[in-house]
Order: sequence, then C-alpha cells, then structure tokens
Amino acid sequence: MVGVDVRCSEIAKRFGTTEAVAPFSVSLVAGQTTALVGPSGCGKSTILRMIAGLEAPDSGNITLGSDTPKDVARRGGLAMAFQDPSLLPWRSVRANIALGAELARKLGADVDALIDLVGLKGFADHRPAELSGGMRQRAAIARSLISAPQVLLLDEPFGAVDAMTRRRLNVDLPPLWRSRGTTVVLVTHSVQEAILLSDRVLVLSPRPARLIADISVDLPSARDNSLVATDNFIAVSRAVFAALEEDA
Repeated sequence: MVGVDVRCSEIAKRFGTTEAVAPFSVSLVAGQTTALVGPSGCGKSTILRMIAGLEAPDSGNITLGSDTPKDVARRGGLAMAFQDPSLLPWRSVRANIALGAELARKLGADVDALIDLVGLKGFADHRPAELSGGMRQRAAIARSLISAPQVLLLDEPFGAVDAMTRRRLNVDLPPLWRSRGTTVVLVTHSVQEAILLSDRVLVLSPRPARLIADISVDLPSARDNSLVATDNFIAVSRAVFAALEEDA
C-alpha cells in the first residue's frame, strides 16, 4: 500500500482554557518522512494524535489522501507507534506483531519475514519480558508495519531505549518504511534524530504550536550515523537550532 499526502488545514485544538495548537496548516508529501520538533509541551503529540484521528480538531480539517483519518484507519491504512512499546505480555513476539494485521483485518501477512527484517530472528516465540528494550521497540515497530499502512505515525518511538540502541534503531528501521513508500510523521525531542530520519523538519513554537520553520533535509536516502559529521548535516542542524532559539 503506497503512502498518501497528509494535509492539515487551519487545524486548532484547545483543552479547557489551554490553547494547545494555534491554527496550523501544512501539506506533507506522500512517501516522505517528516519530523516535528519543538519545546516540550508545545503540542507536537497533539498534532500527531489529530492526524491519527484520536483527537478531533476544534476547527479546520485533516485529510489523508482524499479521506479522513478515521476512514483510513478503518481500512487499516494508518498505524501509530509510541515511546512505550505496549506489547501484550502474554503474547509472543510473533503473536504481538500478528495482532497488528488482525486489527487491520489483513490476514495472511508474512509475520516471520518482518520479524527477520527488524532483526528479531530467533526471538519469534519469546515474550516481551524476555526481550531487551530495543528488541521490544523493534517488535512494536514491526507490529505497526505489518498492516502495510499508508501513513505511519511515530511519537518518540526510541525515547525509552538506551543511547546505543537508539543509534542502531535510527539506522536499521527507517529503510523498512522507506522501501514501502510509507508516509511517516515523527515526533522527537532529538534534533539529530529528526534530521537523520527525515526528509523534512517542521519546527514548532512553544505552546500553542504554530509552524515557525520548514526545513528540507538534503541527505542521501541511505543513511547512517557517520552523516552527523558531514557539512550538509551540520548546516541543517544549525538551521533547526536557530529556528528553535529564535522563537524561545
């Protein structure tokens, strides 16, 4: 299933007296990975949850392709992964990943092939308690990919693992969704991670979230951690930090 464009048109969200997201518009290109960065509590996750259809905007609208988020989710075209892998402890790795296909009503998905792709070969019958944090996160990402979603939403997906595991996941997992043409929206507090994983970085203001910079990432599609020392990476990093500091 090929990715679709994501369009947010003047979306806004308020929780009681707190304005979380100011009127916000952006168009995300099908098949690309876009990162949302900004200060803690600025509204990044709220935007992601509205794109997922888990929160309704108070005004404005969101379309994934020509459909609403709920329509796309209903047919199994949307998946979301969080910082907490939230694997079912009584299910094996294979059964946890298969759950993603079951919920999307996409039976017949090749679970074992995806287990191999995410580096969990030999652990298919293990339960989450028997896995490291990085392995549990790999299983959670595999569960979100098993339905071959058009849109994949990632909310700090590597935030709960150690630094070395995070570096490995930043390199090992993006090729899985890039090869499928999935449209990915990533929330992260790490500027380095945002640049390494994304084609585009959107910098958001302190709450209420508004777009203050839209920065293109001109790096090869095949990426590893050595890129952080390159001139292009440093230039993008400086642009992101400059936008964050200017609006602080």
